[in-house]
Amino acid sequence: MNNKDTRRISRLTAILTQLQTKRMLTATTLAEKFGVSIRTIYRDIKVLEQAGVPIYTEDGKGYALLEGYRIPPVMFTQDEANALITVEQVVMKNSDSSLVTAYSEAINKIKAVLLYATKDKIELLANRIAISPAMPNTTTSNWLTMVQNALTSFKVLNITYRSGYKDETTERNIEPFALYYTLQENWSLIAYCRLRKAYRMFNLDRITSITPLHIHFEPHELTLASYLKDKEKNFQHP
Repeated sequence: MNNKDTRRISRLTAILTQLQTKRMLTATTLAEKFGVSIRTIYRDIKVLEQAGVPIYTEDGKGYALLEGYRIPPVMFTQDEANALITVEQVVMKNSDSSLVTAYSEAINKIKAVLLYATKDKIELLANRIAISPAMPNTTTSNWLTMVQNALTSFKVLNITYRSGYKDETTERNIEPFALYYTLQENWSLIAYCRLRKAYRMFNLDRITSITPLHIHFEPHELTLASYLKDKEKNFQHP
């Protein structure tokens, strides 16, 4: 097998991984990512189809895998495994306990598919990484994963919120829009508040209760970049 064949096999595998990661990908996007022509991507997709991979095409949108199709877990390179273990040490210090729990469960599943030699190396690395004690290890919230699910499912949340501005507690229904991580290592939720009829930023550590409602809302047309730019000009308390 020559270098050209090796590169193509690597690209085919990478294309398949990308299709599992993204819901829809265009030939132009794939061509730019792998530094090849669009014609080459067309040929690669045809090869994958001939190999039995259920790829379907939507005119004007791109390629996607048939819903439910999965390939066996891919093997991580040593660099990729090292990156995951390094991030694990940082996540363990996160202020939201739900994120810590979810990440721990995910990283354990990833470790299960690693080669034995790689497992030995990442165990050594994990024991040689330390986070400065100056970085706080205080749990201040347990809402992040619930908020993430509501945000991606477009579901309204009912929250009880303790404001730091007037030190008052209010109950309100909100539409999750985005998440923001502050310099104080705390998570904030940007959401459309149906009580205030405007977008507000809520600190997760000031939310005393959350209840997901069986109410869906329309995806927001506002972009995160435009919200943050406007927020710099006009700060508003929740």
